[in-house]
Amino acid sequence: MTLSQICILAVIVLYLLFVLFVGIRFSKTNKTTEDYYLGGRKLSPLVTAMSAEASDMSSWLLLGIPGLAYASGLADPFWTSLGLAIGTYFNWLIVAQKLRRYSQINNSATIPAFFSNRFGDDKNILSLISAIVIIIFFVPYTASGFSACGKLFNSLFGVDYMVAMIIFALVIIAYTTLGGFLAASTTDLIQSIIMTIALATILFYGATQAGGWGAVFDNAKSLYGYLDFNKMLSSEKIVPYNLLTKISTMAWGLGYFGMPHILLRFMAIEKEEKLSLSRRIASVWVVIAMFTAIIIGFIARGMVANGAIAPLDDPETAIIKISELLSSHGVFTACVAGLILAGILAATMSTADSQLLAAASSASDDIYGKFFAKGMDNKKNMLIARIAVVVMSIIALFIASDPDSSVFQIVSFAWAGFGAAFGPLMILALFWKRTNKYGALAGMISGGAMIFIWKFLVKPLGGVFGIYELFPGFIVSLVFIVVVSLLTPAPEGKILEDFDKASEK
Repeated sequence: MTLSQICILAVIVLYLLFVLFVGIRFSKTNKTTEDYYLGGRKLSPLVTAMSAEASDMSSWLLLGIPGLAYASGLADPFWTSLGLAIGTYFNWLIVAQKLRRYSQINNSATIPAFFSNRFGDDKNILSLISAIVIIIFFVPYTASGFSACGKLFNSLFGVDYMVAMIIFALVIIAYTTLGGFLAASTTDLIQSIIMTIALATILFYGATQAGGWGAVFDNAKSLYGYLDFNKMLSSEKIVPYNLLTKISTMAWGLGYFGMPHILLRFMAIEKEEKLSLSRRIASVWVVIAMFTAIIIGFIARGMVANGAIAPLDDPETAIIKISELLSSHGVFTACVAGLILAGILAATMSTADSQLLAAASSASDDIYGKFFAKGMDNKKNMLIARIAVVVMSIIALFIASDPDSSVFQIVSFAWAGFGAAFGPLMILALFWKRTNKYGALAGMISGGAMIFIWKFLVKPLGGVFGIYELFPGFIVSLVFIVVVSLLTPAPEGKILEDFDKASEK
């Protein structure tokens, strides 16, 4: 092992030890399941904003977006990022405050519990179905995070993929199991800072190595269609980027309205009035971070053009290859490179911990607690919650055991699943008084089912059917909720009273 590799490894190990310390530190604060799942609703505006965005962005920010920009040019990452930026802003603007207020009025600590309580579902069918949806989509999503960590460590140090993945999974399991939501949210804040440092360092160092900003954009301009909003490169061929493709790509933003690990942050802030500050912080950070990541893809192209780095067989390794070059300049730069690579791990871990906690809460509280062990005391409930985290992790590790699995295909599919199953329902649950439990159930099932139908039966037909499955899934769910709610009895009594309370300013 070279000196630079030792420095990189040392920085990564220190980072892992630190997040373990955070988990141990917060383990003593969890007295109830609301503490464990929502941090006792005590998050500050900064932690709320940055933990939500760090858990959202995942390694997609540091690997996916630069790789997409490197390989295909401006159009695809631009329209994707624009959709995500708009989705982020409106999720904070229209959902966050009312969900925080409503979830406290009906005493809900999880998203499945909120749906059941919102619609007066005494039999907890909505809670059960939504918990199953969360487990179906989040466990593979978590597995993709474990896999990304294993692949990175394997490529850097030649450590066996399974060994590397298990090590990182154990760290994530440890601090999540011990510290719960507060530990996950606090480490997510720290991880967002590391991700920001990584992006800024690569941006300026890479531009210098590419010959300056002028050289970067001159090279990009020399590639026909590379900087065109209406064209994209595909296998070095120009492909038109039409209006339908733009709408489909921007539909990524619809996923935010149904993403449980983000919605939980809204429910956990100390005071709803502080959400406006969180919204500003989150929206500004997301826009700057995503468009910085796009430019890094252009920089990598420029560095390949002038010979600073070799052509990338895997475009998603752009930041990794630039970091390896940075580490060759001495001990200090090797430590900085280690921090950048820790940032990639941080991005992955910040998503995996939140997903793991959401999936475990669904299994332990919304399924086991409501159907098999009603009236558990807090001590037993906490034990079941921690056991659920471990069990979900083991399942995720088994799913991720194949090193050739596609990380981002899983991410894209899971994102679509939540966006279609929960997105329209969350919006209508908060803003349409006439929505009832029958419409909610129909929308959740039809939206989730459409993701599978479109992905595996319709999308392979190609042409206009090749659009991202979230777009048709969202529309189908929305239609089913409205139509079924209007055809079945209107909600009454306490359901309407709670809606009116939540609607008061």
